[in-house]
Amino acid sequence: MDLGDGGAAGGPGPALGRGGLEALQHTVGSVLSGYGWYLLLAAVAVYLLVQKVSRGLAARPGAAEAAEEPDVVVRRQEALAAARLRMQEELNAQAEKYKEKQRQLEEERRRQKIAMWESMQEGKSYKGNLKLNQQEAESGASASAVPKSKPNKKPLRGGGYNPLSGEGGGTCSWRPGRRGPSAGG
Repeated sequence: MDLGDGGAAGGPGPALGRGGLEALQHTVGSVLSGYGWYLLLAAVAVYLLVQKVSRGLAARPGAAEAAEEPDVVVRRQEALAAARLRMQEELNAQAEKYKEKQRQLEEERRRQKIAMWESMQEGKSYKGNLKLNQQEAESGASASAVPKSKPNKKPLRGGGYNPLSGEGGGTCSWRPGRRGPSAGG
């Protein structure tokens, strides 16, 4: 099939003649002359992107090790699963302890409410009973702890202190304002 024939060959499809080849060259030439720099920059960007992605995939620590030593990866995953299981068991144990403590506190509150209700039914003061019950609960809970004694504290001011009188205070004293209209003119 000769390109210089002008399409006289008897092939099944139309032959690309001299006129067609020149039209193709003209089209490609005009595209390259108009957008050549853009096409060159796009090609360079695609090349750099492909290089970066290939380096990134090669630099991944899991990819190289998985391809080289799968048994190391399996051991690491098993160790990670065992550590997660241990932490979950510890968390479950702490949750059970917390729930048990909450149940005990709720039971103690319920007992106090029952005792308060009974004392109210008998006509006694329930506040005194409540304080006694709390002290019993605290002494039972902290039997191993050493009780701390409070030192005898003296009051900060004397018993006859009255802040409005101006007596017995420090350098500050309160005086009432003047009565009557202001002296403006």
